[in-house]
Amino acid sequence: MSKIVPCLWFDRQAEEAARFYVSLLPDSRIDAVLNYAADTPGGAAGEPMLVEFTLAGQAYMALNGGPAFPFTPAISLAIHCADQAEVDRLWDALGEGGTHEQCGWLKDRWGVSWQIAPSVVIEMLKDPDPDRARRVTQAIMEMTKLDIAQLQRAYDGVAAA
Repeated sequence: MSKIVPCLWFDRQAEEAARFYVSLLPDSRIDAVLNYAADTPGGAAGEPMLVEFTLAGQAYMALNGGPAFPFTPAISLAIHCADQAEVDRLWDALGEGGTHEQCGWLKDRWGVSWQIAPSVVIEMLKDPDPDRARRVTQAIMEMTKLDIAQLQRAYDGVAAA
């Protein structure tokens, strides 16, 4: 197990959410489901308490802790996508029942914030040419779901079609 493992606090949907998340990415699986041994504010004895899962090779935990602590965008999960097809697939799947937001961000149906971004964007933003990085940043600010072709045009200094 990793020394640091992010733990996501759900009301009572930890197992449902974890199973959905692992269905979306390779190298993902449910590692263990631990049930409550006694009744608690987070759940009754015998109900799922903690789900250990691996998402794209990274260990996570999902806790059914009750409604006390809802998710906020202050913490988000970023997925670096290989191509537009992966951006589109994950955007649609994670956004179903949630809300699409600006700059490639969305909240899923449980309120977890995700950043769905093509890997190439990070490389564009690292470019030592400040004009290229500025144009890409401006293009991102005008988008909800990120579009690689539009970002490439901004990077290249080509006016939008």
